[in-house]
Amino acid sequence: ALGGHSLLALRVLDRMRLRGMRADVRALFGTPTLAALAAAVGTGPALADVPPNRIPAGCARITPDLLPLVELGQDEIDAVVATVPGGAANVADIYPLAPVQEGILFHHLMTTGEDPYLVEGLIRFDDRARLDAYRAALEAVIIRHDVLRTAVVWRGLSEPVQVVWRAAPLGVQEITLDPEGGDPGAQLRAHFRDPRGRMPLDTAPLLRLLIARDPDGSRWHALELIHHIIDDNTSLKQLRAEIRAHLAGLAGQLPPSVPFRDFIARARQGPDRAEHEAFFREMLGDVDTPTAPFGRTDIHGDGRTIRSTRRRVDPAVARRLRDRALAEGVSAASLFHVAWGQVLARACGQPDVVFGTVLFGRMQGAAGSDRALGPFINTLPLRVTLGATGARECVRRTHAALVGLIRHEHASLALAQRASAVVPPTPLFTALLNYRHTALAADLGPDPAAGLDTGLTYLGAGEGGNYPLALDVDDHGDAFGLTVAAAADI
Repeated sequence: ALGGHSLLALRVLDRMRLRGMRADVRALFGTPTLAALAAAVGTGPALADVPPNRIPAGCARITPDLLPLVELGQDEIDAVVATVPGGAANVADIYPLAPVQEGILFHHLMTTGEDPYLVEGLIRFDDRARLDAYRAALEAVIIRHDVLRTAVVWRGLSEPVQVVWRAAPLGVQEITLDPEGGDPGAQLRAHFRDPRGRMPLDTAPLLRLLIARDPDGSRWHALELIHHIIDDNTSLKQLRAEIRAHLAGLAGQLPPSVPFRDFIARARQGPDRAEHEAFFREMLGDVDTPTAPFGRTDIHGDGRTIRSTRRRVDPAVARRLRDRALAEGVSAASLFHVAWGQVLARACGQPDVVFGTVLFGRMQGAAGSDRALGPFINTLPLRVTLGATGARECVRRTHAALVGLIRHEHASLALAQRASAVVPPTPLFTALLNYRHTALAADLGPDPAAGLDTGLTYLGAGEGGNYPLALDVDDHGDAFGLTVAAAADI
């Protein structure tokens, strides 16, 4: 009845745990009644303990026994430490990448132009003092969270790792705007993108500020750049909330930060590789034709040719969607996944389609997961077979498939694609759906800085992507927004 979404589910599981009850998150999404959920209590796996960080402050040399989350030889560790200013004394932790980070690193290395995984935010400040206050608040948040002091190292290693620096000063560059050059935001973006618009991943923090004074007055502009390899949409909202708390002088009210290493440890303690492979073989084993709408099979672009358009779903249609989802005991997201499957079936000329769906990634149920910073999301394939059944049965099957995916939300996309019969290097799919609970995802608890005059205005944000066709569904609680991003020739 509440239209349960991922953050609400996390809070329910958290409160159940506090009362000694345990349930698999799949039971929460798969049981639409309280009675059925009550019957499932005690059936979920218990959360495993996370090995503590063993690197002491002032450590002179990091050895393999100090790294419980990753297996590296001494030569490899020394190579990682050599990338960090200050050496071992400035290394707080070293651990593996999450599956989504592995994919982002892969695409970062495959592209030579602009990086499609940079998230941009343009901010206007009333004066320099407001800008300096924002910068100080951002630096304080960077100190709080390990993932914001993280760099990625891969050269010469058996597997890529992320290394947390103890001290990672924020990079700030001031430029002079051309009074005749037009929009300040466009000038800042052009400056960063010359020559290639890339951020070195082996240098922390993976955040930058480009700042400039408005030639027309005392106002200032800042282009804030964050690499998606350390960030997702929920994380970005939490980052903004913490900055506002610092600006309001209420930083002391913030709860303790949740280390990203805890997520990495639990993701690796989840289902093993064989279980992931068996799940995706059952879903995809007989799929031998890629889902490539309009014949587009390239997923290694840098996003420069992508164009987007936005639409609101008609309010009457939105109400009907809510009512129908409630009547069927499924999520509204399931209806949109089926609808997108229908679109792709027509764009590909085939009734059986596979596309990527973006998973929330925080459903393992660890305490504080809803407010942790880091890239928790993951993209995995979903198969929608049309025509073999009626619409109602198709929706129910799709809902069941989405619930099943939760158990495997941290599987590698490469592993999932290898489970199909599509022969590499042809991709299994080149279209994506990202269903986001936009209004509710911003509800990360009371905003301690509500009503504060911070003297800043967010003017806009942007991020790229490497898929030639993608749909974002923004669920606003009482309405739906659709954003389609497509290669220009589509």
